[in-house]
Formats: sequence, C-alpha cells, structure tokens
Amino acid sequence: MMQFPPPISRDRIIGAFPKCYTPTASVQLKKDWDIQANACCKDRAAKHQLWDRQKMSKVVIVGDLNVGKTCLINRFCKDVFEKDYKATIGVDFEIERFEISGVPFSLQIWDTAGQEKFKCIASAYYRGAHVIVTVFDMADIKSLENTQQWLKEAVRENEPDSCFIFLVGTKSDLLPSEERQKTEKDAVRIATEMCAEFWAVSSKTGENVQEFFFRVAALAFERSILKDMENGVPSSIGHSDSIRSDRAILEETATRETKKNCC
Repeated sequence: MMQFPPPISRDRIIGAFPKCYTPTASVQLKKDWDIQANACCKDRAAKHQLWDRQKMSKVVIVGDLNVGKTCLINRFCKDVFEKDYKATIGVDFEIERFEISGVPFSLQIWDTAGQEKFKCIASAYYRGAHVIVTVFDMADIKSLENTQQWLKEAVRENEPDSCFIFLVGTKSDLLPSEERQKTEKDAVRIATEMCAEFWAVSSKTGENVQEFFFRVAALAFERSILKDMENGVPSSIGHSDSIRSDRAILEETATRETKKNCC
C-alpha cells in the first residue's frame, strides 16, 4: 500500500517569491517567479502528482568551528536555540518539507563539522549540492576571512556553476549597530568576490532565519523546475533520487574518502 506523507506545515508554505536581504549582495533582484516555471507549477498543482513529493534539493552548510551552523539549522528546523555548544561530529542532516506555488518540495540540509580532523569525511558530503552556504560569526572577523577557503573546498566537489552560493553571518544580535554595519559592509564585499548572496541572521532571536531558508528553498526549487523543463522532463512529474538512496551513496563515498585521505 502506498504511504502518503503528512500534510506540509502551514509555516512552510511559500507563495510569493521571497525577497533578498540586501540588493547590494543578491544573486537575483527579481520580485516574482520565472514565467515558465510559474506556469509549470500551476500545471503540477492542478494534477496533484504524487511523484512531485520526491522533488528535493541538497543544501550544504560549511564554515569554521563554533560559528553557529548547527544553531542556524536548529532554529529553522526545530525552532529551538541551545546555549550549550556541542561540536558536530562528521556530518548530520535535516529534511524540511515545503509547499512552493502549490507544489511539494524538500530541502535536504547537511550540517558539516568545522573541525580540521573531520574535513576528510565532511568533504565527501559536499558532492551533489544544489546550494552551498558558507557561514561566519559576525563577532569574529577571522571566520569571515576563512569563508573563501571553505567555499573553495565545497565548490571543488561539484560541477562548475551548479550551485547557488550564500554567505551567512550569524550572531548578529551580539554586535552594536555601528559595528554591525561595518561587518556587513566587509561581508558584502567578500560576498561579491564569491558571487554569493549575503544574509545576516541571529539564531538566538530568530532574526532573518526563516526568511533566509525560504529564499534558499525558492531559488533551489525554481532552478529545479527550469532544469526539468530544459531536460524535457514532463511538467507533471518531479524527478529526484530518494533520500535513502542518496544517503547510501554519500556514506559509501565518505567511507572511500576516509580510507584514502585519513590515517
């Protein structure tokens, strides 16, 4: 018997195209969905195809140790903020389900360790990413400088120009107004060099967290729809590997990389 997933939460429904944080560092300045993608979505929504529930994009989150990657994910996925810091060991992931323009869609959000000793394991999980999120601590300028190296390592594992790139500054609540403006100015400059979109967030207060992930989901979803159309996939059928097979492939790859690169 075919099992149907539970209804999508009302706070995960995206109708209007989400805005960027600042036009000075945005991957797209448009205010609405692509015309062809929008028409395709209406066709999908009208037919209520079960296969659309498998449409998924992979998000990889990278950055230094203790910059707040896990807190960012937990704030969005679980609406919690934990003061007691626990370093991520290797990798972990969450799956968030959305309804975008009437079509079911999921983000597979991978949380990677920032510790040097886990790099050889985590790098195997960068592959197949649709979105790369490089995270830094806005109260630690050194972590901003390191984001370019993190991005370089993540991009190396993927096809050229295949990923949306975001630069996210966490812990914005810790900075006074003037210092925050200065840090954001530096971040916008680096985001421009990285061809990334910049966001400032606070996992503690929740500032911009949902808005950021909605932006990620919308851009990844639209690109997925447009890619299906470009490849001739029928508009009524979403195409994606299941989460189980995807993780099995990644774990097998990680095992090979660990044996190859680690002592």
